[in-house]
Amino acid sequence: LTTGKVFDQNTKGKPFWFRLGAGEVIKGWDIGIVGMKKGGERRLTIPAAMAYGKRGAPPDIPPNATLVFDIRLVEYK
Repeated sequence: LTTGKVFDQNTKGKPFWFRLGAGEVIKGWDIGIVGMKKGGERRLTIPAAMAYGKRGAPPDIPPNATLVFDIRLVEYK
């Protein structure tokens, strides 16, 4: 969150996998990953409209929250 609160992290173990553009993740991820290269790092700042919107994702993500992710693209297929 923009407040600095960490609600999720994956720094150890298996990488998080998803199919780009398939709607398996929030829209901000589907758009924000496009153009990344293997090993690339990026900070995604995702507005509520491209994340969880007015409903949020209780209890960790409040309504209308802007989300911030620091990501590294490990691999793609």
